[in-house]
Amino acid sequence: MSTAIEPRSRLARLTILSVAFAAAAMLAGVLLVIEMVIAPTVVDLASLPFLYGRDVPGRSVLLAAVFAAAAVVMTLSAAHVRVLYQVLRRDRRLPGLHRGRVSAMMLRRTAVDAGIDGPDGHQDARQEALSEALPVALPTLEELESVGPAVRITVLVPAHDERLVIGLALTSLREQTRPPDHVVVIADNCTDETADIARSMGATVIETVDNTEKKAGALNQVLAGLLPGAEVPDVFMVMDADTALVPDFLEIAAGRLEQDADLIAVGGIFEGEPGGGLVGQLQRNEYARYRRQIGRRKGRVFVLTGTATLFRAYALRAVADARGLILPGPTGKVYDTWAMTEDNELTLALKTLGGRMVSPQECRCITEIMPDWRALWRQRSRWQRGALENVGAYGLTRTTAIYWWQQLGIGYGTLAFQAFLLLMLVTLISAPAVALSGFWVGIGSVFLVERIVTVWGAGWRGRLLALPLVVELVYDVFLQAVYVASLWSIATGRTSGWNTVAREETP
Repeated sequence: MSTAIEPRSRLARLTILSVAFAAAAMLAGVLLVIEMVIAPTVVDLASLPFLYGRDVPGRSVLLAAVFAAAAVVMTLSAAHVRVLYQVLRRDRRLPGLHRGRVSAMMLRRTAVDAGIDGPDGHQDARQEALSEALPVALPTLEELESVGPAVRITVLVPAHDERLVIGLALTSLREQTRPPDHVVVIADNCTDETADIARSMGATVIETVDNTEKKAGALNQVLAGLLPGAEVPDVFMVMDADTALVPDFLEIAAGRLEQDADLIAVGGIFEGEPGGGLVGQLQRNEYARYRRQIGRRKGRVFVLTGTATLFRAYALRAVADARGLILPGPTGKVYDTWAMTEDNELTLALKTLGGRMVSPQECRCITEIMPDWRALWRQRSRWQRGALENVGAYGLTRTTAIYWWQQLGIGYGTLAFQAFLLLMLVTLISAPAVALSGFWVGIGSVFLVERIVTVWGAGWRGRLLALPLVVELVYDVFLQAVYVASLWSIATGRTSGWNTVAREETP
């Protein structure tokens, strides 16, 4: 049986090894501090088995040096593998020292492996040659110059029994200041009039054949036919049927792509539709905070939303080519049909391949909200479990580190908040009286101001809901319960299905 590591597992294993060796080096450093500073004041050095004596460096020094060196080697190895995976990045360079014998040896070895020769001592030239020899899925500069910056937009709208909302989605596309070049509605196992409505509004309708893999499977079927003939200017926008775009969405998104030839995706920023009562406003407040966060990050993307995102055709083709080799998922498919949250997974795939993406605040879209707590629980359970399974499938890499950190932060926040509530309960039960502290009142006031300011964009209803604090704290507890339930379902191997909300027909 072969013991070779699969290419898609190599980067994660190297990253884990580098973190493990770095942690071991830090532990050895702690031992060194004990040896050189603390131990001499507490015990006789000669009695400690891991020390050679006060004047001679102990084993902890050797351990620290060995582990630190191993961490450096593993980190550089992981960085080299990561660069090799980044076929959607034009400016990548092989990492390493740029001066000295170590750099020369590294570059010479890499050059031999790559079949590149060059004059001795010219490390910069060789580095440039190595960078140019790396595999790339981007069009050449000559190809870009020959076709020009203009993009050609094809909108793909997967829809399953969406007769009540498909008209709104298509109307928002028709009212764009920069209309799409082609609109395709993917009728996925529809039993209503979705396809007929789409045809009557001028859209091309493609009906799926024996699709059992939901939205991702429907998109894979259509993209399998469109991608082989796609050219450099072609851009595909995937848009949910229950979503409506602001009129200048495509104009802004296409402008970003035309201004930056190496930008491979532009995502939307979603807002909740009106209605839904209390649970609806809580979701709109949550989305307003996320929109503000993305704005403060200058559009840097956490997730390319499935509600509306534009992708360059060659980027999607690169993902399909990498599936099963350096990306998880079925070979040759754009979307991983094994993932519960296909938009989050595709974001990780594109980032792993080095793709640059952005979500401008101006690219707003109005999307469906969950009408009640039961539907919200099902939706967020799928989102949360999907996010956990996605980072698990990719492992710990530099790309996924921030997502691992987010999940750990949610876990820590859940434990800390529940501990706080427990402490407050015990205090209220045991204390003979409650007295206000000016210090904690001040801290609470700062927190209150933050909650109101961050939902300012949600309007006066959002601000009013944030004012009492307690309502949104209950909502936070609800989301934390979803997180715990998702961890439990993963640990126990329970399956989780798709969340479908039946809409009521308005008169």
